[in-house]
Amino acid sequence: MKVRQGVVVATLATALVGCGVQPTGVIGAGEPASGLTRGIRLYYASDNGLRAVPLPDKEIKDLNSVMKLLAVGPSPAEQRDGLTSLVQQLGGYSVTGTGTRVTVHLDGPYAESGRDQGTGQLVCTLARAQSVLDPKVRTDDVEVTLRPSEGAALGPYRCAEFLNT
Repeated sequence: MKVRQGVVVATLATALVGCGVQPTGVIGAGEPASGLTRGIRLYYASDNGLRAVPLPDKEIKDLNSVMKLLAVGPSPAEQRDGLTSLVQQLGGYSVTGTGTRVTVHLDGPYAESGRDQGTGQLVCTLARAQSVLDPKVRTDDVEVTLRPSEGAALGPYRCAEFLNT
């Protein structure tokens, strides 16, 4: 039995040594990956705070089309998973974005406080979309301002203000 084990160990050692893989030094490959993956994400409210839902196959042309996607709300499966949308009743709006600045112009008043999950849905979704539309812009750097036609402007806000840490 010991002879058999010795033969097996010797055979494995020979196979490993003779596999042809030679050791190499450190190969520089640049900075490590960081931040969020690319692609559009919609943010929905849940009992545990905002949650991102990636839409990897969805191409967006502008920020207004992202608002339309957000207004549809989560799919039935996402709803069963506890996600909901708090921004489905916004009424009229137009969204503009340049660089790290995004502005949402709302027709009428804005019912939320500005420090709620509904506002967070808007801010995080639009910040992410702006970084997809302008790859030089990082999601974390985007500031979103809400400008209702009635009342004072809210913001600017950054997505990080609304995410649970």
